[in-house]
Parts: sequence; C-alpha cells; structure tokens
Amino acid sequence: MRQLLDYAEAQNIAVIPYGGGTSVVGHINPDADERALLTIDMVDFDELLRVDRDSLLATFGAGATGPRIEAQLQQHGYTLGHYPQSWEFSTAGGWVASRSSGQQSLHYGRIEQLFAGGRMETMAGRLDIPTLPASSAGPDIREMVLGSEGRMGIITEVALRVSPQPEEEHFKVVFLSSWEAGLKLAMALVHGRVALSMLRLSNPLETASLLAMGQGEKPDGVGMGHVMLTLAATGSAQQCLANLGIAHQMCASHGAIEDTQGLGEHWNEGRFHAPYLRDPLGDAGYAVDTMETAVDWSSVADTAERVERAISTALADEGERVLAYTHLSHVYRQGSSIYTTYVFRPGASYAEALQRWHKIKAAGASEIVACGGTISHQHGVGRDHRDYLEAEKGALGMAAIDQLCKLFDPRGQMNPGALLPDLSTSNER
Repeated sequence: MRQLLDYAEAQNIAVIPYGGGTSVVGHINPDADERALLTIDMVDFDELLRVDRDSLLATFGAGATGPRIEAQLQQHGYTLGHYPQSWEFSTAGGWVASRSSGQQSLHYGRIEQLFAGGRMETMAGRLDIPTLPASSAGPDIREMVLGSEGRMGIITEVALRVSPQPEEEHFKVVFLSSWEAGLKLAMALVHGRVALSMLRLSNPLETASLLAMGQGEKPDGVGMGHVMLTLAATGSAQQCLANLGIAHQMCASHGAIEDTQGLGEHWNEGRFHAPYLRDPLGDAGYAVDTMETAVDWSSVADTAERVERAISTALADEGERVLAYTHLSHVYRQGSSIYTTYVFRPGASYAEALQRWHKIKAAGASEIVACGGTISHQHGVGRDHRDYLEAEKGALGMAAIDQLCKLFDPRGQMNPGALLPDLSTSNER
C-alpha cells in the first residue's frame, strides 16, 4: 500500500479506495479530473490479524466484509454485531470511512462505538491509532478518521470492539393504531432504557407495503393507518426473557396489538433482501432510491412528514407521482433516524431518469436541511450530498475539515470530490 501511494504522489495520480462498492451516495464515482486515476481494491485486506480476548478487541484488514468478519469471529466465540443492510458486501474500512450504522446498533453500537483504533496510510505518512479504552488527552484521532470517506488516506487496519456470541436473539412485531401512537411507544421504550437490540417503526404506508409484499397477513384488528413496530432482544436466555417481558408490558400499556404469525423472525430472515428488489423494479419500469436523516425527537414527526411530502411532490410539475414511505430504523434517547424510500417512473431515457432523480434528491435534501436534520445518518456524504454539508458544519467547520484533509493529502489526490469539493483546484499540481 505504501508503495502505491508513494508512486501516486510522485506521479500526481488521484487515488480512490474501493471496498465493497456498496455506496449509494457516489463515494467511488470519480468527478471529471485531468489527472490519471488509480483505484485500489481492498479485497485482499480481509484477514483477522489479532484477537485480544481480555480486552474484547479484534483487528481486521480493512477490506474484510461483514460475512468474512462474522465467520472469523465465530471461530473464537465472538460477534461484532454490525449489520448495515449492505452487510453482505460492505467492509470494515468502509464502515469507518462512512460512519456506518448497523440494524442492531441499539445493542452493539454504531461504528464509532465499535471502532477502537487502527491504521491509515496517507500521502503524508502512516497514521497509527492506539486502542485506548478512554482518554482525555486532547481531540480524539479516531474521530478525525471516522467519516473521512477516503479524503485523508486509506484505512488498512481496523481494531474493533467485539462481543461474545449471544445465547439467544428474538425478533418481535407489534402494531399500533397510528403513527403518533407508534412514536409515543418508541420514545417510551428508548427513554425507559429497555435493553433491546433493535427498534424499527414503519409508518402506515410502509406498513401496508410490507404486508402487501409478503411480509405477512394482517392480524385481527389491524387495518389501514396502523403502523408496524419491529423490536429485538439479544443476549442470554434470562436477559432476553426479562427485556422482552418489560417491552411487552410497555407495548400493552400503549394499546399495541401483538403479532402471532412470527413476522419479526420473518423480517430477520429477509433483512438483507430489500436491495435485490432494485433490478426487478427496474425491469417493471420503476426506479427506487432512499434518503435518510436524523433529528431530535421533538422534530421527528414534522421532519418525517415534510421530507416525505417534498419527495412525493418533486415531479408534480411533470405530472408524475412519486411513491414515498418512511420508517425509523435507529433510535437514541435524544432522537431518531428517519429513512424514506421512494419509487418513481424513470421516463423514456437514461437522461430523463437522471434528471428526475436529481430533482427528487434536491427536493428531499433541501427539506432535510430546512428541518435542521443531518444530511446523512448512515449513508455518508460522498459526492451526492457534499453541497448540503455546510448547513450542518458551518463555514468554520468546513474550513477545519478542509485543512485536516490538506494536512494528510496536500495536493488533493485522495478520493477528490467526495465529502468536499476537489481540493486540487486550489492547490498546485
């Protein structure tokens, strides 16, 4: 790796690291650039390098995919428990570089809680980050690397905080009479610190869509307007029994209707299948994409409604309707992520499809910014969201990120155009 970067620096070649290729926001799609471009595939950096059993740390090559990580950890009795929907193909280095969040982050933590240290090769040299349990010694170097999206260098090793394999894991579904009732229950569960591993709330249209697409039959008493809450418990048999018992009592007190058909386990079995619907939908004449953000609980209901409305009406001037529906996939004491899926007709040509996608993306992103939400909760910035980043970071914050990138990559050769505009336009070549 060092030799490749030294060569690229000497020849002024732009460099893009390639992990699993699962980005949905343009992380690995180069902008127009007169320089030669070198893509570095991390596929061979996929081994478990070290295990520290006492400290529950495992160090991997940054190109290790989700299945590869879990298979190697399982041999030692551990799990990472990080399950983004891209888990089958995305990599440890990509998770760190894009600040990834897994479906069960309520229990295991987001990647920033799992990332203990590691190594990054930069144009300015090698950066080693020690694995400390905690430190008050100045700014955290890990935070400089998290979300860097290849702009500072290439992450080559990732030390991760692992957990013993759980004895049991249970996924359950309940239904609430309305979106408002579902929000109240979700907040009650997270504010009550019920030790669940996942909490996912689908709004009425997504609930109806999931049931229509084979998620299952509607239980008695569930009709249009009801919402689906999927929750999970992970741990020992005793822990799961206790935590599900507490959750059951709270659900009952909020008037929830309990599923008896095993819809939760059905969701778990197909949890990584949704992306595979993209091609069949395309064959049927529809394009599908997603947008996501996160806001405080006090803003969740309003933001979800406004973003969904902005997306669904983005093509109204063309007489086209956009189908949009939303769920909350990651909850925190302070607030929640908001994840909106949208389906639209792409038109008669690739150019028309791209033009429509740009309109929808701009409408949704602009509304997210107007609501005070982050431009991305889990997908990252890439090239598609970089123009909206300053609303969150501010001018001084953007300048700080820019200077940090220049420190590690003085000539703007690393993944130019991702996260920030291409630094090479303001640097001598």
